[in-house]
Amino acid sequence: LKNMWKFPGGLSEPGEDIGDTAVREVFEETGIKSEFRSLLSIRQQHTNPGAFGKSDMYFICRLQPYSFTINFCQQECLRCEWMDLSDLVKTENTTPITSRVARLLLYGYREGFDKIDLTMEELPAVYTGLFYKLYHKELPDNYKTVTGMC
Repeated sequence: LKNMWKFPGGLSEPGEDIGDTAVREVFEETGIKSEFRSLLSIRQQHTNPGAFGKSDMYFICRLQPYSFTINFCQQECLRCEWMDLSDLVKTENTTPITSRVARLLLYGYREGFDKIDLTMEELPAVYTGLFYKLYHKELPDNYKTVTGMC
């Protein structure tokens, strides 16, 4: 997609968690150090030509930046810059998914990220010593430990 604004992204390495992939890809493409905050959305597509004949799941994460100086990968990007979300939602020079995610983020900034975030919680698996990550809307504190509800 030449000359289109989009968020950084790429493929996960085998065994790599969703948030770790997002942090790594953002760093590789932009030089920005960040931390995973939440899962915003999932795109599912079955006929993506770049998905090696497989169905494609594309996870969109919200990250917290810890550095702000851009040092972008010139093999992957023509340009790379910080852009105000209100400008990004108005631009026609973007992909449909970038436009929608920009609107989601703008809504989160204005109304609270609790309205859009899927948080991650690590829980014990049924197999001894193993854990998994569960992504969901945040539970209110009074529901996190409640038992015996009727």
